[in-house]
Formats: sequence, C-alpha cells, structure tokens
Amino acid sequence: MSPYPPPIVPMSSPDLTEAERQAVLNVLNTPHLSMGGQIEAFEQTFRNFTGWRHAIGVNSGTAGLHLCVRAADIQPGDWVITSPFSFVASANALLFENAVPVFVDVEERSGNIHPALVAEAARDLMQGGKAAQRWLPRRGVNTHPSGRLKAILAVDVFGQPADYDRLRATADQYGLRLIEDSCEALGAEYKGRKAGTLGDYGVFAFYPNKQITTGEGGMIVTDDETAGQYMRALRNQGRAPGDTWLQHTYLGYNYRLDEMSAALGTTQMNRLEELLQKRERVAEWYRQRLIGIAGVEPPALEEYTTRPSWFVYVVRLERGIDRAAVAHRLGERGIPVRPYFLPIHLQP
Repeated sequence: MSPYPPPIVPMSSPDLTEAERQAVLNVLNTPHLSMGGQIEAFEQTFRNFTGWRHAIGVNSGTAGLHLCVRAADIQPGDWVITSPFSFVASANALLFENAVPVFVDVEERSGNIHPALVAEAARDLMQGGKAAQRWLPRRGVNTHPSGRLKAILAVDVFGQPADYDRLRATADQYGLRLIEDSCEALGAEYKGRKAGTLGDYGVFAFYPNKQITTGEGGMIVTDDETAGQYMRALRNQGRAPGDTWLQHTYLGYNYRLDEMSAALGTTQMNRLEELLQKRERVAEWYRQRLIGIAGVEPPALEEYTTRPSWFVYVVRLERGIDRAAVAHRLGERGIPVRPYFLPIHLQP
C-alpha cells in the first residue's frame, strides 16, 4: 500500500466527456472495428490542423518514430544525432534498426537538444576518424566505425519545441533527414509554426497523459509524398497501394490504430483548443504561486516558443535542497511528484 493519502492533485488524468464516450460506443454498435471510416476521419483532422498532405495514424508514438526511421532509410550502423534527455522510446526507435544513437547534450533552460552542439557533432561525424570517435558511444551498442551520419532526431521536451531553424540549417548543410519527436508537444508553436511540422516528419502521441488521448496511439505527419505512402504501407503489414489483403510489397508491421481509438481521438481533436487552454490555465496557476518561493525555478520558455503546449510542469530546485525530501513531504499532502527523465545514456 502507498504510504501516502489518495492524491488531492492527480499526477495526470484524461479529460473525457460524454461526447467521447458516445463516439466510442457508436463504433462498437457497428461491425467496423479496424481500418474503417474513423481512422480516415482522425487522420483528416491532422491534415487540417497541420496543413500537411499526409497524416498516418498508428498504435503508439513509438511505432510512429520507428516508421520515420525506416522512411529516412536509416540502416544498421548508421549514426543519428539525438537527445539523451527524453523518454527512452526516441532512442529505441533507432536501436530497433541497429542504428547508433549519437547523444548530444541539451540546452540548460529548455532541456531541448543544443543546436550548436548538434552542428559541432555533425561536422566531426562527417569528418570521420578521431573527430567522430569523440561522439560515438564506447560501449553498449555496435558503433560500426564505418557508419555514416544519416539524420537528426530532435525531441520537443515537455511541450516546448527545439530550435528547429538552427537544426534545419545543420541538416541541410550535411544532407540529413530531420525527424521531429513531437509526442509531448501537440499544439505548441515555434516562431508561429506548429510543432510536428518543423522537420521532414513529425510524430505525436496520445497516451492518457498527453494533450489529447486515444488510450494508446500516435500520428505521423509529413509533406513528403514518397515517405507518406511508404509509412502508410508499413503500418499495415507492408501492403502498398493496389495490394490485396494477402499481398505484401514491403516488410511491414501491425502498427494500425483501431476504430474505437480513432473515434475517441477525433472527438478529442475537436476539443483541442479547449484542452490546451485548460493546461495553460493550470500552468499559470503554478507559475503565480511558485515564482516567489526561494530555491524553486519554474519552467523557462525560449523566445522562439510562441506557444508552449503544457505536457508536464517540471520545476527545478537549487543545489543543496533535498529533492527526495521535498517529494516525500508533498506526497504526504496528497500531491504526487517525481523526478522527470532518467537520461537515456544512464539507463541500464
């Protein structure tokens, strides 16, 4: 049993109404539970929202990232610059293909991957030899010294986009694909542009603690016609356009999103602005109450973030403050807190 009382302030809770419940029930009253009209409608909401030609519903953000890695033609031994300060799925999507994640440190304020260090790492990796070795992992994965740099996989941490203009400049300089893990940032904006549309491919996720939820699920968005068609085929057992149910042009996956989840997602997307404003209101309540407490630093927003999409609200404590003791005392008062992100390079 938990030593703490029931939460007064829950860690997170999905915001569902009777409309969402009815949408799911309507699907259950039909014989079409997979690959029907609901997934098509859900994908259309994202085409409308992002303005991009392709939206591909999948059963998780992790599945979406994996398909982006495949679309970027990342092969075993290839190097991909990415962030160690993320949920482990962003690196797992590379390891699934036996690629090598090259971890680059993050900006202190935002927690997002540092664009100047990305540029430095890309230069050294393209040069090869000893210059490249300083960035490559020394243990745990096969580093394939003859590998080549193929992509940058950036993460929009805590609902704030990374600095994509600078990342794009590096990607263009070296001919790299830019994958945007926007699983925590639906609705955020960078210099007025929507998160998820700032790379070649973007991925959103819909776990119950996200801005919208489908229970489990994700969405890939891209304006790349070839990649969009390819990822759509891969998520459905490798069936290309024109294939029959038992024809498989590609080695694919069962990454489909079911109709009940899609119906839930469409209804949630119709409420997206309401849901984002609710999170903004709570974040402002926290800011007003925390700003005057010595030793506590609320989250910082970068100048290029024209709209954050509050996913979690992570505060920092001054050095010397016992973080575990603070968490324990909050827990005693029914307020659950936890440290956020064990950096991926420290994972066992």
